[in-house]
Amino acid sequence: MSLTRRQVTVAAVAVVPLALSATGTARAAQRHRTLFIAGDSTAAQKYADAAPETGWGMALPFFLRKKLPVSNHAVNGRSSKSFVDEGRLDVVLQAIRPGDLLLVQFAHNDEKVADPARYTEPWTTYQDYLRLYIDGARARGARPVLATAVERRKFDVGGNAVPTHGDYPAAMRALAQEERVALLDVQALSLALWQRIGVEGTKTYFNWTATEQDNTHFSPPGAIAVSRLVARELLRTRVLGPQDVRRLDEEIPESWIIWPPAVA
Repeated sequence: MSLTRRQVTVAAVAVVPLALSATGTARAAQRHRTLFIAGDSTAAQKYADAAPETGWGMALPFFLRKKLPVSNHAVNGRSSKSFVDEGRLDVVLQAIRPGDLLLVQFAHNDEKVADPARYTEPWTTYQDYLRLYIDGARARGARPVLATAVERRKFDVGGNAVPTHGDYPAAMRALAQEERVALLDVQALSLALWQRIGVEGTKTYFNWTATEQDNTHFSPPGAIAVSRLVARELLRTRVLGPQDVRRLDEEIPESWIIWPPAVA
């Protein structure tokens, strides 16, 4: 591990002026909070060259008030480990401020046993890396929030939605309880959602096109559905209040999804 839990915490504290530490709550109240997302491709911003693939983080702002902007740092292919090792957590911690939220969702790429750059073991290194996000956010007066990984589209021969993330959701749930961090159980909720929609219906929620049958990444309807689950969980866990959310029961037009030009 390139950064220890203590190193992230100490580094974060060191760059926060003492005056800000003492008055962080008051200053946070004077400005809009920001919700930061650290995660993988299921949440990430997608660009025109990837359309219609859509990360759920692209749709989350539709369910939040304008006073709560989203800063989406999720990146394709990253695990809790590689996101840290590449310095991406450092970038988030440099931008985050007292009162902000850091929503963390990883597991899809942590599961890649054959890739030492990304693999973590659920009950040891996965939890160790997640603690870096928790400690880093708290050191800056921000609130960490853990989200179990959204489920893939997988059904057994009987048409039952099947979990695909092994022990990672359980490990995150246990860590959230140990660290007293709010947990959004997106894995359980998305699995139940795919079960209700069914084998055929879920195809429209994932990136199924004429040339691709992708059971991991979302189409616009899928991203909107998952972001609605996230917003409802933020409300249920009291991370957000009723004044922070909107449209939880409204239809969101797919046309609201925008894929900007690809970054050079």
